[in-house]
Amino acid sequence: MRASTFYRIASVLLLLFDVGHTLGFRQSDPQWGVDTLLVSMRSIHFDVQGFSRTYWDLFVGSGFFVSVFLLFAAVLAWQLGGLSAETLALMRGPAWALALCFAAVTLLSCIYFFMLPIIFTFLITVCLVAAAWLSGKSS
Repeated sequence: MRASTFYRIASVLLLLFDVGHTLGFRQSDPQWGVDTLLVSMRSIHFDVQGFSRTYWDLFVGSGFFVSVFLLFAAVLAWQLGGLSAETLALMRGPAWALALCFAAVTLLSCIYFFMLPIIFTFLITVCLVAAAWLSGKSS
């Protein structure tokens, strides 16, 4: 397979992961028993650098930060998939940086999250590593 194919697969996986994350990160299951915690996160306000915020505000803001960066990564991977082999060979540094970034995200997912993010980040990492490897071979 060509590097462009792996970049395009990674892009689609990133987009699916982004949509799932954006729709799901604020959800909770009553069986988790965290209702009291969530009420507390939403209701207790504190001042931070002149702004009144709650932990829920910080949680939601951080979640949307992740969503924006996942969308950026999806667009970047798609764009990389459209480059010629010669241009991809010149982009080895950014290609490997993106792959290593997602390797780190996979590790963080294994430590802090659950199966679905672990699977997505692992598959994305495999695609990005394969694409970066093949990009280097095309020179």
